[in-house]
Amino acid sequence: MTLEFVEYPDREMLALSLANKIAGQLAQHLRVNDRASLCVPGGTTPAPVYDTLAGTELLDWSRVTVFLNDERWVDGSHNRSNGRLLRRHLMTGKAADARYIDLYSGDAEPEAAAERLDALIAPELPITVLLLGMGTDMHTASLFPGAPETALALAPDAPRVMAVRSVRDEPRITLTPAALQKAINTHLMITGPEKRAALERAQGLDPRDAPIRAFLGDITVHWAE
Repeated sequence: MTLEFVEYPDREMLALSLANKIAGQLAQHLRVNDRASLCVPGGTTPAPVYDTLAGTELLDWSRVTVFLNDERWVDGSHNRSNGRLLRRHLMTGKAADARYIDLYSGDAEPEAAAERLDALIAPELPITVLLLGMGTDMHTASLFPGAPETALALAPDAPRVMAVRSVRDEPRITLTPAALQKAINTHLMITGPEKRAALERAQGLDPRDAPIRAFLGDITVHWAE
């Protein structure tokens, strides 16, 4: 298992190169498979990647299923909704033809949706291309350092989808390593010196204290200042 670290001269080049890499891996998979899956993070950092991906000519998007790593339990029109950002930046142009699995179901509580979401995502596994993000606290998806849900998510018998409540803001729903770790192609996108330093720290820590550590096997890290 190898961690490949790719450094770019600027964030624009990172976004363009990463979008082309993701599109190429999806297209290659579709040459010998009927369908492909793309699992991505929310947040503003990867938005330029999504803008480029949305217009790619390489893909038959109608054969691609897209879903998020995690979602805040808010309506899709809420300004903190990851889905809202994704629909604005990725699910447009040619990519509007992709199948989109919305992690926000409209149920009053995320726990009520976990089993149904698992049934929707299970046929898309293993994920063809997984893109992860990471916070300066070394969290990824909604797996946070020291959180009780993170310990449960890292267990061998963990569900693939679970609710997260030990956060200061809204409850969340997240995919766990049971769904994410077996991806065919895994990428991590980070920017800035703080996140680079956090990634270096994470490599010597337990995944319960640095959740991104659970994914630092066969992965390509894409970084720019």
